[in-house]
Amino acid sequence: MQYLSRQRNPKLVSMDNNNISLKAVVDKTNNRVVFVESDEKFVDILFSFLTMPMGTIVRLTRNRPPTASIGCLNNLYNSVEVLDNRYLRTEACMTMLLYPRNGAGAQCKNLKLAIDDGAPLRYFLCGRSDCSRSNYKLLSHYMNAICGCGQLMNCKRDLKEKESTKAVFDDQDGGVFVKGPIRMTISDELQVIPSSTPASHSLFSKLGIKDTTTTEERPFSMGVIQALKLLKCLLVSKTPLTEALLEYNPVLGLNNMEDVEQVSFRKLKGEETASNEDGKIYVKLMVSKSKNMVCYAEASENFVDLLFSFLTIPLGFLVKEMKEGSSKGCINHLYDSIQDLDAKQYLVSKETTAMLVSPKLAPGFRYDAQPLDIEEYMHQPYYLTWSQCQWFPEPTSIETLILSDETIASSVLTVMDPKSHYNDNSSGRGFLKGPAMFTITDDLIITPLSSVTGLSAVRKLKVPFSDVEERIVYVGKEEASRLMVASLVSESALTHAFLLKESKQGS
Repeated sequence: MQYLSRQRNPKLVSMDNNNISLKAVVDKTNNRVVFVESDEKFVDILFSFLTMPMGTIVRLTRNRPPTASIGCLNNLYNSVEVLDNRYLRTEACMTMLLYPRNGAGAQCKNLKLAIDDGAPLRYFLCGRSDCSRSNYKLLSHYMNAICGCGQLMNCKRDLKEKESTKAVFDDQDGGVFVKGPIRMTISDELQVIPSSTPASHSLFSKLGIKDTTTTEERPFSMGVIQALKLLKCLLVSKTPLTEALLEYNPVLGLNNMEDVEQVSFRKLKGEETASNEDGKIYVKLMVSKSKNMVCYAEASENFVDLLFSFLTIPLGFLVKEMKEGSSKGCINHLYDSIQDLDAKQYLVSKETTAMLVSPKLAPGFRYDAQPLDIEEYMHQPYYLTWSQCQWFPEPTSIETLILSDETIASSVLTVMDPKSHYNDNSSGRGFLKGPAMFTITDDLIITPLSSVTGLSAVRKLKVPFSDVEERIVYVGKEEASRLMVASLVSESALTHAFLLKESKQGS
């Protein structure tokens, strides 16, 4: 991978097939990008960002410029990394949260730039041949799942599938999400529109540029490293193309508590506590009355399951839940561009459009008590086949193969819920074991329940204990959605979600 190099001579632009060529119009006076023009391959990269789980985005960008954190999601990710495995229901849960799968992963494999460096899907069977042939017939995508017979499913197999799309791309290949060949104009704030002279004039006018002699065209070559910088910039900056392509580093801030109003608390009666014994999610907030801020919270595994699940949710779903003006970056402009484009003319299909504007979780990542209304893609069917020419049974996704003359036996495989073992009767639950209690700071640092952590949070705010009061809040769909958005746009997610909310438009 090569670092981005700004080059004024078009003849010097890299012709590396692994990179994408961009043509940028730059305002020399203000050192800013007016717009970029490129083909469907670059727009595919931009649109693919919406399919990426938040945990993947954090993992790929947290050690890259700019230095700003992505709301509280970095802390959330770090909390999973240091969590004792004893709190997780299965060994796979840690991998699922730190390396969440993309529900549109099959499509994203065809992008010109391989942005996600996560491991490919793996396939494990039980070591006992009779389990696969006639008994439990299970398939696991993660090592060390426990079969119904009690044995670990650690027999790794390669999946026989249809020939994949070629891995080398050229200018004749079509788009993944966007039809090609086509030229698109992308503004600095990532509004994507079909290229045209009136469109470019409109962008000049919007920036107050009346004399085009103050602008120049510059070619750029974008590889994976530059794409990752752009991904982070579009979440934390209002000028992501300028920051990603030019030597420009604005001061980035995420907290914006303006235009807010009080959120009323649900007062609980008598026996109601934050223990979630009734199956609902309650959270005990320790609030500074004078500062109107959450010092820290205490909650059971149900609430922490919700927080951790934010790492598995695709960015596009989170943007869909945002209210107007919530975003601190430009991701909402990118999302709106998809809806503004003529889908029949510019987008590959209704299915790929839905992947962008209403993305779902990857198969196996949803759990029943999740209060967010997010769907999950279904597993494709898997089969196990035996033939005279193979030593071991071979899993496949090719249905016609089970009817082949070479196949002497076959069975349909059931994909295991990676968050549970076959014999624990707890399929459909979240990532954490219960009962367990946790301390959660305002910026979503999560640890097993500790009075030391709570005292440290109060001390950090420099408030006397007499100023701290306990409040209990209920977390339903609305609260969960508000908290999810706050985890992206604020560094005080609990305060933002439970004490404050955006005022109604026009109030």
